[in-house]
Amino acid sequence: MNEGEEILEQVVREDTRYHLEAYLFVNRALQFLQESLPRRRHVSGQELLEGIRVYALREYGPLSREVFNRWGLLACRDFGEIVFNLVERNLLGKTEQDRREDFSAGYDFEAAFETPLLRGGENG
Repeated sequence: MNEGEEILEQVVREDTRYHLEAYLFVNRALQFLQESLPRRRHVSGQELLEGIRVYALREYGPLSREVFNRWGLLACRDFGEIVFNLVERNLLGKTEQDRREDFSAGYDFEAAFETPLLRGGENG
């Protein structure tokens, strides 16, 4: 087990709201988002939320919301909690402008993960 994995397991033990898979998913979604950008750069909370939405629909489709619920993710603010748990352990970086509250004004989970599928499979 590498140091990052050990830190993640410690985070999950200390903050039991979210499953380890939720942290791993956020990391994969960030990587997915970074790979879609013309050049690697810092992304805002709103940009990350959109990357999470697109990546979730690609990976889990109509089950996205159900998977998130199992992991303890019920609203966009939960992604912010995960991100800032990782920032506090130096596993992610932030700027002076980044705040947990940036994730509170995100999307409604039903609208983001169920409605697009009902409209014909929009996935970004």
